[in-house]
Amino acid sequence: MDKICIEDLKIFAHHGVFEHENINGQNFYVNAVLYVDTESAGISDELERSVDYGSVCKLIENVMTENTYKLIEAAAQSVASAILRTYELVDSVDIEIRKPEAPIDMELGSVSVKIHRSWHTAVIALGSNMGDSRAYIEEAVGKLINNEYVKDVKQSELIVTKPYGYTDQEDFLNGAVICRTIYSPHGLLRLMQSIENEAGRVREIHWGPRTLDLDLILYDNEIINDPDLVVPHPDMHNRTFVLEPAAELAPGYRHPILGLTLAQLLEKLKNNG
Repeated sequence: MDKICIEDLKIFAHHGVFEHENINGQNFYVNAVLYVDTESAGISDELERSVDYGSVCKLIENVMTENTYKLIEAAAQSVASAILRTYELVDSVDIEIRKPEAPIDMELGSVSVKIHRSWHTAVIALGSNMGDSRAYIEEAVGKLINNEYVKDVKQSELIVTKPYGYTDQEDFLNGAVICRTIYSPHGLLRLMQSIENEAGRVREIHWGPRTLDLDLILYDNEIINDPDLVVPHPDMHNRTFVLEPAAELAPGYRHPILGLTLAQLLEKLKNNG
């Protein structure tokens, strides 16, 4: 991927943990690397096919001066998010914010925070079988749509399915969404759990009834296996209520372990059933 680089953009702003930093302000220096496919712009010589680095500099200045952050980590996150949300051609960004006037009683050149942020594709399974299930799911999808770190949310049709595992409960309403997100897998998981909690989700019975269930089933082509998160979802290929909505949205999305597309996994499951 090609790069557009901005180095040592000097901005006077009011960020810091200490009150005097917020009142008096200080100089910050921002470095940004924008990962962009510039081939079309290079061939056509048209600015519209690239990213105007002048407007990017102005955007960075606006984010840095119109807000006050305790941490430069938060400032860097906001700058990265603003660039990714504003410029469709930017696939990912590196942001460094240097703070040469940091209140440290030692001789040093500067302190800085460097981050990398990019858009990722995520597929999330939706389910509910308590209360107004359709309303719970619609509200959850709305929260994803309105989140600044999520875009291009597409929802499947909702289907009524029999309970899986623990069968002594009401039928489920199931669906899926596919979206683009700046969140890491664990960051997205935390968002999903907060949405579940806001819907009154209680985890008492494994596979039991719930007001809202959000499962991260796919995230790019990543394979994650840790105590908090397993991706791809380990049992998704055995669940028609997961595969059917997901295959509606992205039939060609390939399972990174099994090597089959969602459409192929659904067909295989139906044939075996």
